[in-house]
Amino acid sequence: MLAFDEELSGYELKKWADWSIKFFYWSPSFSQVYTELKKLEKHGFVTSRVQHDNGVRGRRLYKITEAGTAAVGRWSNEAPIDPPILKHGVMLRIWLGHLNKPERLKEILREHIEYVSKMERRAAADASGADKEPAWAYSQIVLRWAERYYAAERDLAEQLIADIDKADAVLAQVKDGDDAGFPKPTPGAWRQVEVETESESPDLE
Repeated sequence: MLAFDEELSGYELKKWADWSIKFFYWSPSFSQVYTELKKLEKHGFVTSRVQHDNGVRGRRLYKITEAGTAAVGRWSNEAPIDPPILKHGVMLRIWLGHLNKPERLKEILREHIEYVSKMERRAAADASGADKEPAWAYSQIVLRWAERYYAAERDLAEQLIADIDKADAVLAQVKDGDDAGFPKPTPGAWRQVEVETESESPDLE
């Protein structure tokens, strides 16, 4: 964010992250922001000064240096690109659906739909706000991507609600169950599936 060449406080950087990069990457805590700013200043990538606005306590403002701009530019252009890592708590609950009731799973999905719908609206609003500043052209198209991403997430969750009934019907057809009330998979079945999928698609790894 400092690479946009504006002098900002740690508080301002946190608030900016909340309406921009949190939609597609992550939103740091205030403590993380200040910890990283200290590291950046130590390496000479940012400078800081205390601004007093007729108050007893001033605020520290940070500005990127030429070395900092060069460093983030090198990272953006040359560093290996990490593949996206999906850590989806809702899907983990559905994956363990045999331990739950179908209606509870649907309730979890409805709560998720409410959340992603809110994020979709926020991303759309922030994209519209970013559209007012030409220097944020790339930021704006990423926010539009985030808007579409959350819309797709909502659609997928709505489809899962219908899929839950299908999965429950499959389980209901299985007669043998254990004391927990759900059917046990065939011992070692996952190993056989692993062998078959690896032989059919050797490029998955």
